[in-house]
Amino acid sequence: MKFLVILTLCIAGAIAHCDKAPFIKASWNQVKHNEVDILYTVFKAYPEIQDRFPKFAGKDLEAIKETAEFAVHSTRIVSFMSEIVSLVGNPAVQSSIDLLLVKMANDHKARGVTKELFEKFNIAFMGYLKSHTTWDEKTENAWKVVGDEHHAIVYSILE
Repeated sequence: MKFLVILTLCIAGAIAHCDKAPFIKASWNQVKHNEVDILYTVFKAYPEIQDRFPKFAGKDLEAIKETAEFAVHSTRIVSFMSEIVSLVGNPAVQSSIDLLLVKMANDHKARGVTKELFEKFNIAFMGYLKSHTTWDEKTENAWKVVGDEHHAIVYSILE
């Protein structure tokens, strides 16, 4: 039941926050091709996240950053984010965003990923965005409002 309430709020939020989409998309477009740098930043800030990836656990971050495996996995993660960003602001596809987030959360829960790790990932990711994009109060507010809605879906599954 809790999930249905959150889902309803997110759909209503998507309609109410269509004005946030241009800020999210504009900032995302500035970094969406920096896949390796984004994942590197997350791993550098939180090595315990790197340790959750079997291919990268226990390896020197500087050494793996230049590998094809790291580039491929970085691209997978950032491509997922790009898919979500491309749908943001269109109330007609909000259910698609919700389904993508639910699937992603369930996949990660099955691997033992916790809400705490997702929160840390988000902190590092947002730090990257702030330092690599044109960032102002409206952009920050857009990412916070829409991000909070998306995180509510993910966290309801990981809790």
